[in-house]
Amino acid sequence: MEYRRLGRTDITVSAICLGTMTWGRQNTEAEGHAQMDHAFDRGITFFDTAEMYAIPPAADTYGRTEEIIGTWFARTGRRDRVFLASKVIGPTPAPWVRGGEHRLDRANIVAAVDASLRRLRTDYIDLYQVHWPQRPLPLFGRPVPPDFGTDGGVSIEETLAVLGDLVTAGKIRHVGVSNETAWGVMAYLRAAERQGLPRIASIQNVYNLLSRAFDGDLAEVALREQVGLLAYSPLGAGTLSGKYLNGAMPAGTRRAIDDRGSRYDRPGADAATQAYLDIARRHGLEPTQMAIAYVHCQPFVTSTIIGATSMANLESNIAAFDVKLSDDVVAEIEAVHRANPTPCP
Repeated sequence: MEYRRLGRTDITVSAICLGTMTWGRQNTEAEGHAQMDHAFDRGITFFDTAEMYAIPPAADTYGRTEEIIGTWFARTGRRDRVFLASKVIGPTPAPWVRGGEHRLDRANIVAAVDASLRRLRTDYIDLYQVHWPQRPLPLFGRPVPPDFGTDGGVSIEETLAVLGDLVTAGKIRHVGVSNETAWGVMAYLRAAERQGLPRIASIQNVYNLLSRAFDGDLAEVALREQVGLLAYSPLGAGTLSGKYLNGAMPAGTRRAIDDRGSRYDRPGADAATQAYLDIARRHGLEPTQMAIAYVHCQPFVTSTIIGATSMANLESNIAAFDVKLSDDVVAEIEAVHRANPTPCP
């Protein structure tokens, strides 16, 4: 297993991160435990979760994934051998969470951390991330909000100060962000420098063949400031497998059970997906493994987050990290990208 340095910390994490958001909805507790057992045995010691998981979010699935990880820690005694990441939600219409209060302020962050620690059966979280910003942004393919450009009522400085206090208290060890912009990352870094607060170690954003917005300003920030990308959704929520082509909706899949719609159900996504599938088949590659291998080899990526609903898919995804893409394959991928630049947000 390859291990990479996390930001400017003295920590190294496995280049494969086990994503967990299906546990408690698409996967049972036993299946989640089996995935952790298999991943750990393969050298994957970086697990990522969030207070809002399992997905899609609902009152009866909120926090369930963290509970499943907690029971695995209790069963195996491996807590101290896993680098664990979790997240606090930003503003969202979820009245079952803290009475509908989802501000990134002191009361909410402290309450979120304490609840996550109880569910995870641990007294610390290695990497605690802001799941998405407080300030209004056009996230997840949504339109620009009318209050775009405001701080949403809680400043980045205020949020980071609370996280700093939690580091001092020993409840969390490192801080990260997710679904952030280049401006947001730099604002966190500026606040840390000016106020002596913890420096963010990572940014967890989407990155895959269909969604490469990170390639611009964010990639430069990640490299120059050493805030590495934890790349989520390397398969575009399963889209790059081809299973959703031409409107297909296999039973039990993410799109079939999530009524919020998919950010990958966009004009141009099918054409780009088919082009990538064709490249893989011409070169004798599994399409999903080619997609993951492409993400893994980017210089700004610290770890690639993989998830699976079956053990067979998990094994295939892990095997993707042994795939080396030839110069010809990469050139063909870039040609498709130029013809279909980031069809999905």
